[in-house]
Amino acid sequence: MCGIGAYIGDKDASSILTSIIRDLEYRGYDSCGIATYSDGKINCKKDIGKVSDIDFSSLKGNVGIAHTRWATHGIVNFENSHPHSDCDKKMYLVHNGIIENADELRNILAGHEFTSKTDSEVIIHLIEDFVNAGDTVEDAFVKCLKLLEGAYAIVLIHEEKLYVARKGSPLVLGVGNNEMFVASDSVPIQKYTRNIIFLEEGDYGVLWKDNYKINNLDSVDVDREIKILNNNIDEISKGSFEHFMLKEIYEQPKTIERAFLGRISDDKVKFGGLNISEDVLKKIKRIILIGCGTSWHAGIVGGYLFEDISKIQTKVEYASEFRYKNPVIDENDLVIVLSQSGETADSIAAIKEAKSKGAKVIGIVNGVGSTISRMVDGGIYLHAGSEIGVASTKTFSSHLVVLYLLSVYLGSLKGTVRDPAKMLNELQEIPALISGFLENNNIEGVSSKYFDCDNALYLGRDYNFPIALEGALKLKEISYIHAEGYPAAEMKHGPIALIDKNMPVIVIAPEGRLYPKIMSNISEVKSRKGKVIVITTNGLEDGFDEVIKIPKVSEYLMPLISVVPVQLLSYYIAKKRGCDVDRPRNLAKSVTVE
Repeated sequence: MCGIGAYIGDKDASSILTSIIRDLEYRGYDSCGIATYSDGKINCKKDIGKVSDIDFSSLKGNVGIAHTRWATHGIVNFENSHPHSDCDKKMYLVHNGIIENADELRNILAGHEFTSKTDSEVIIHLIEDFVNAGDTVEDAFVKCLKLLEGAYAIVLIHEEKLYVARKGSPLVLGVGNNEMFVASDSVPIQKYTRNIIFLEEGDYGVLWKDNYKINNLDSVDVDREIKILNNNIDEISKGSFEHFMLKEIYEQPKTIERAFLGRISDDKVKFGGLNISEDVLKKIKRIILIGCGTSWHAGIVGGYLFEDISKIQTKVEYASEFRYKNPVIDENDLVIVLSQSGETADSIAAIKEAKSKGAKVIGIVNGVGSTISRMVDGGIYLHAGSEIGVASTKTFSSHLVVLYLLSVYLGSLKGTVRDPAKMLNELQEIPALISGFLENNNIEGVSSKYFDCDNALYLGRDYNFPIALEGALKLKEISYIHAEGYPAAEMKHGPIALIDKNMPVIVIAPEGRLYPKIMSNISEVKSRKGKVIVITTNGLEDGFDEVIKIPKVSEYLMPLISVVPVQLLSYYIAKKRGCDVDRPRNLAKSVTVE
């Protein structure tokens, strides 16, 4: 949600911190700020609005902290923006997470002058209270952490030191040459150093420019490995594209290929990081797919794949519901958690729940070194590269590829797949088919006719039902048009009451075994004067208001094709409405709080 940055070294802190929080903008935010230490005092500048709207160059010094805030406690205003200071302005702090006992702690801090309504400001005053009682800053920091209930990633600046802590919210360190970096994820600091440390739950640390230490809350030293990351940081640039979202849609042929490269050999699927034996996987009786938002939609596709191809009973759960429902699971279940960031708070809690009951857990994530990737029994990376647009596109398609590969792999183990070579060959043809569609389509023209609608309905059946859900989500996320996705046959059970001449109905109807059924649903829409935009395969185009042609592939792989037009349609409609496509209001890329 919020983004955190910090620097200590010999260089100008404000310019580095501005760069870091600019690269964290994709996480979503409503205000931002930087504080630096120079000439014996800390200077702070913050405000509501974008990083580009504020000139931080007047902040001098070689050590500082920075923040982009996504409001959780307190409205969006100057006072609630970060960094926050103690009463004497000797210490400043930035925080991501939610402190659940903030009101209780605020009540014991009598005499402290609070300037905001945030839970974060409670932390800095609690530290100040311990310092005033005679504790060192480090001891006060640790005492404070032990009293906090909830989730936090914290960076505190006091003189020429930084204090960091992590519980339930990600925080990474970058180790440079006589300099240290801190950020909410590794991407913004990889332009400065590839040497990355991922803090673990309950870690705190003290940073100097030429040294650091990491302890647990019992002040015992802990050893955290320095990982050498080699992500392509050029992907943070939009290149020739107007928006990151459009760039990432067009990257899908490449990212789909990355998702299967090295995982197909001799007409078989091979995974390097499952860490679960084939004997154990053969005994799996049920699969539970868990995700949030777009990842949940990918999970629904996965549910069809595992039941059709692997012949394994499968259910799909929202992570936020699964974690609280006391699910009935055991060692015969395989839980697969889907996440773009690998830091989704509800998904992390779901993993803990599943593992506590004996299930094996696989994580399919894009975030290298993320919390989920370190928690699970086995992991599969998407290798999709940095996804900056808040609305996920290329990571969705990469999730579908991995789920397809995994269904073929498990089906091969169980003897339910007779011709894996044919299935894998067809997958390898998908990038070229999508490239051809991206080069020649009519979606921008279609969008110009419907961008001013107030409501939209998406319909699909079977494998294309989750694509209807995904299309509706994308449209509402970035264009702020109310949209719903439904199984086409369910239209008669409610949504049909909304259809009139002003409502576009987007129907995903490729040629296949259910095509006659969905044609009947389309007739019901047309009889109520609804505008029908049909996404269909070549040669099927009569009787519709708008036709978007897509290539024909097997039903297993059709979601990889049919999702591209709904992504593009939402993009062009949002663009024509003048919306901020890459940073839609109120949304965050990485949801690290409940």
